[in-house]
Amino acid sequence: MNEQRIDGQGGGLTRRDFLTAAGAGAALAGVASSVVSPARADGLIHTATVAADPGALPPPIRRNHPVHHDVTLEAREVRARLDDGSEFGFMTWNGQVPGPLIRVRQGDTVTLTVRSASTNMRPHCLDVHAVYGSGGGALATMVPPGGTAREFFQCRYPGAFIYHCAVANMDEHISRGMFGMILVEPQAGLAPVSREFYLGQHELYTREPFGSSGLLHFDYASMVREQPNFVLFNGRVRGLTAAGIGPMRAQVGETVRIFMVNGGPNLSSSFHPIGNVWRRCWPQGALANAPLEYVQTQPVAPGSCFVGEMELPLAQSIKLVDHALSRVARQGLLAEIVVAGAPAPGLFHAIG
Repeated sequence: MNEQRIDGQGGGLTRRDFLTAAGAGAALAGVASSVVSPARADGLIHTATVAADPGALPPPIRRNHPVHHDVTLEAREVRARLDDGSEFGFMTWNGQVPGPLIRVRQGDTVTLTVRSASTNMRPHCLDVHAVYGSGGGALATMVPPGGTAREFFQCRYPGAFIYHCAVANMDEHISRGMFGMILVEPQAGLAPVSREFYLGQHELYTREPFGSSGLLHFDYASMVREQPNFVLFNGRVRGLTAAGIGPMRAQVGETVRIFMVNGGPNLSSSFHPIGNVWRRCWPQGALANAPLEYVQTQPVAPGSCFVGEMELPLAQSIKLVDHALSRVARQGLLAEIVVAGAPAPGLFHAIG
């Protein structure tokens, strides 16, 4: 039987706050805004933002038997806001960065349909790191603009795995946003938490420097040198903050789980929660292994994933960063979790 159809729709725990902050009354789950205008002179469909709602992900799996899933991912090339004064030509799965989180259980089977919007200008395909198969299924899913391809696979091993476009210019396509996560839960499931969030880190290579206005253009030379002008969460400069689209939200006493996929294509992340610690974490998303405990900063390589949990004993704003801090100070990488609740002076307070 089909447990669910996964096409970018989900039930995020912080969805209402996120969409209110984005000014979107009703939007596709997983995308901050689905307000789309027709293609303009540059040939690209225009949309307000590609930033994925970090709270829009499928709920934890609570069953002890395998099922079959129908999953549809559509390649969409769009122009969207990068910062308040700039736009960029993104390549996305289902119109968002990162692409939708696909959630299955070890032993489940999947029929994956890969489509390419007829307005696209490039071919696309999908390499899924949770797949036993040539190129992670890339050869079976190559599609031209307007095309459709399908494949079947069984999820044999647990963990959090990246999926990404894998055409010849895959580095450009991934940089522009064509990556996401497939989460294969272990058969025993995951421990309950209060909230879950989903982030994707990647870098953009542009001819124009950080802070420029207007439409920014991709720069192949800086990509080869691995010198980006932007390093981002979810395709937006400081997008998941009070100064941007809006922060994630939680309450004192809760436990949160973070799923992070690093699309890259080139830079490793030193993933750190300022003002907190990873109470438990699974490097490389390797959920079959025992977690590390009380980790301050965890490396996440390009093409890999991270699963980490935090306890929230204190009302504060937790800043999620790459501790290569010039990326935070000068290249746009920042996300916040605003934790509401009563002060706890016995735990922390300012003096003087």
